[in-house]
Amino acid sequence: MQVSTLAIHPVKGGRARHPDAAVLEPMGFADDRRWMLVDETGRFLSQREYPPLALLDAEPDEDGLHLSFPGIGGSDGGERFVALPDGDERLSVTVWSDTVDAASAGEDTDAALSRWLGRAVRLVHFDDRARRSVSRDWTSEDAPVGFADGFPLLVATTASLRDLNRRIVSAGGEAVPMSRFRPNIVVDGAAPLAEDEWATIAVGDVVLDLVKPCARCAVTTVDQDEGRRAGKEPLATLARFRRSGEPRAPGALFGWNAVPREGGRIRVGDPVRVIEAREGGWPLAL
Repeated sequence: MQVSTLAIHPVKGGRARHPDAAVLEPMGFADDRRWMLVDETGRFLSQREYPPLALLDAEPDEDGLHLSFPGIGGSDGGERFVALPDGDERLSVTVWSDTVDAASAGEDTDAALSRWLGRAVRLVHFDDRARRSVSRDWTSEDAPVGFADGFPLLVATTASLRDLNRRIVSAGGEAVPMSRFRPNIVVDGAAPLAEDEWATIAVGDVVLDLVKPCARCAVTTVDQDEGRRAGKEPLATLARFRRSGEPRAPGALFGWNAVPREGGRIRVGDPVRVIEAREGGWPLAL
């Protein structure tokens, strides 16, 4: 098995970037979901309620973030460079049930992004002063995480996507691309759904614990190239054959949330091997 694709999402919910190599830090890939848009209440903005967020392109560099957004629905798009904030201006923001003390990107940037998106938003940065941890329900030790939904990394396999698409097409639907699931690491060469039996894997020289299957939401129905909802798939098919049988992790499952044991560097083409298996896989509802 080997890594076929890597992805980082500089702004939570925004367009993915696909580097040939990525630096792995304790809270995930460097530059992955370190920026986030929030509404007037400080709650994170998601493709769940705003599908065009998928079109927000962000390219990070050592000094900040280069943003661009196409004009949609009568709203003006544009390009903008956002310097790394000094952190003096703080904003209390929420990601699900977690509250994070984040650095504000500034009023001018907020005003520009609000014009682009046609709604009031603020941009925040997960800087060195920000703190957030993975739920201890799934890890034995404190593990840091940025603005990702709950875990530093998401791992998926090409074989599982092929199996899912076979089921979708057999039922009369259209196949979906891997981008719908927004994984960080895509593994090639595995058997379909083999990841259910992986407790710990080595990706190159880096060790990852796969701690929780990922329950999927409406984001998977958003066309990532067009920023719009595109029907009921893949959720409808996943609900028929991949519904979790574990009450602690309800929902239709695809991919696995992972926590790195240490930092390092992961490259496309790196070998992937199973270090520890999960006996019995993961229970599914019949």
